[in-house]
Amino acid sequence: MTATAIILAAGLGTRMKSALPKALHPIAGRPMLRHLLASCEGVFDRIVVVVGPDMHAVEKIAAPHTVVLQHERLGTAHAALQAADMFGDGDVAVLYADNPLIRPETLQKLCARRTGVDVGLALLAMRPADPGRYGRVIANGSIVDRIVEWRDASEAEREVGLCNAGVLCASATNMRRWLAAVGNDNANGEYYLTDLVALARADKMNVVAVEAPEDELRGVNSRAELAQAEATVQGWLRQAAMESGVTMTAPETVFLSADTIFEPDVSVAPNVIFGLGVTVRAGAVIRSFCHLESCDVGPGAIIGPFARLRPGTLVGADAHVGNFVELKATRLGAGAKANHLAYLGDSDIGAGTNIGAGSITCNYDGFDKFRTTIGANVFIGSDSVLVAPVTIADGAFVTAGSVITRDVAADAMAFGRATQVEKPGRAAEFRAAKRKSKA
Repeated sequence: MTATAIILAAGLGTRMKSALPKALHPIAGRPMLRHLLASCEGVFDRIVVVVGPDMHAVEKIAAPHTVVLQHERLGTAHAALQAADMFGDGDVAVLYADNPLIRPETLQKLCARRTGVDVGLALLAMRPADPGRYGRVIANGSIVDRIVEWRDASEAEREVGLCNAGVLCASATNMRRWLAAVGNDNANGEYYLTDLVALARADKMNVVAVEAPEDELRGVNSRAELAQAEATVQGWLRQAAMESGVTMTAPETVFLSADTIFEPDVSVAPNVIFGLGVTVRAGAVIRSFCHLESCDVGPGAIIGPFARLRPGTLVGADAHVGNFVELKATRLGAGAKANHLAYLGDSDIGAGTNIGAGSITCNYDGFDKFRTTIGANVFIGSDSVLVAPVTIADGAFVTAGSVITRDVAADAMAFGRATQVEKPGRAAEFRAAKRKSKA
């Protein structure tokens, strides 16, 4: 029998005050829906995502999983019912895209508890530090009797610390039957998933709660809650990085993406941001105030401080990228150095080459991008401008202040600057004239 996860992702996220569907708001660079999908993929045999009309961007993120459409937003039970034909013959768990941080281990516990003796319905619950307006899980011993919403709860019920997280798991047969039986006799005229608890109890079936930490089960319905979720995930990512052998001297100031990869013995200084798609190899050092995205930093390389590595950048072993240096779509060879104030875009730079301060590659003419190829052991003098497409062969030397527009041969020295002209005594004459005019 197959286990199926139904993820409800039709919410518009009104409280987010955003044109972006709620499920697509990012945490650690990854949409909320993608976080939950990653957890479900390790637990369930089939995943079905329920979306609303015209939510094509959500459908794209959900791929390759099955997507079904809720034509009218009539409540959570109604949304889950749209996927009834996909339930299969095993257990079905219904989850929410705005509960994105549930870990696979928690989902495994939920499924295992549901298949326990005499359990008709299992749900996830938490004990938040501030229960606030969460629905309360009212239990009699280990059996859940009902879920009561805060607005309907008595004072005694509001004192209960166990709160509903919304995730439910039942057999496919029972799930179909209960969803079809849910009514909409409430103030909003909607069909609510929480009614399944009462339906299961009416069928004399036991309902049990599986508790998990608040950090995993906290819903994300506002920008403030999104920031709380971001802080939680950043804490997880930093902890995992340090446990894998990364040194962070001030981890609370380092921001990672969900897919950041570190090899052992990497060192990260304070105030560094890692965008999506970054791999940092063993022994590399990332100094303060660097920003990296979609790049690969080689073993033993030193980056920063104040460096920016943009998409498509590959930094070779033991290479140096110094302060206020920006690389984009550039391969910097092993042992090469660009230590100060440089822009290197769409470039191939050989091993051992030195790029002087203030040097740039002119890779864009306003319409198209062009590449600059620099060989091994080349010296590029300070304030050089390399106008692509151009090739500077191995061992060449470009003198400071040059504008290079033609290829430079191996071991040649290139001068691309205007001839210096000197006018004897002209400075004294200039000063005298200025003083006279001011007098």
